[in-house]
Amino acid sequence: MNARSGKNGGNAVVLDDVSKAIIEELQQDGRRSYAAIGKVVGLSEAAVRQRVQRLIEGGVMQVVAVTDPLELGFACQAMIGIRVRGELEPIADKIAALEEVDYVVITAGSYDLLVEVVCESDEALLEVLSTKIRAIESVVSTETFMYLKLKKQTYSWGVR
Repeated sequence: MNARSGKNGGNAVVLDDVSKAIIEELQQDGRRSYAAIGKVVGLSEAAVRQRVQRLIEGGVMQVVAVTDPLELGFACQAMIGIRVRGELEPIADKIAALEEVDYVVITAGSYDLLVEVVCESDEALLEVLSTKIRAIESVVSTETFMYLKLKKQTYSWGVR
């Protein structure tokens, strides 16, 4: 794995075929041992550990547990389309700081931001919308899309 200068002058990680293979192995099973990954990619356990650490420190990947919000007591999930006035980044940062928010993206199109929230109830969602998101001065309007049933969620799109 090599490094090169990134857009902001920092070091960006350049992925070679071995690093890509390590990522793919972890996408299939994030608990897979470094020894098992090493056998697949042709490296020692220690070399895999070092590469994984560099990938994490370089911001290329995270190894996390993916949970089912319903099983954890969060009965209400929604995507909120938000239109704002003025600069987008400061508003996106304020919304991203909210505990109930797990996803924020600045978009082009009908909405300036798309925000995913996970709440315990409809009442909790109403509180987030009315007292937190809509209370931000630059928020012009919101549209909420309630999740009825999750059909697919994947993090294994591979590497190029």
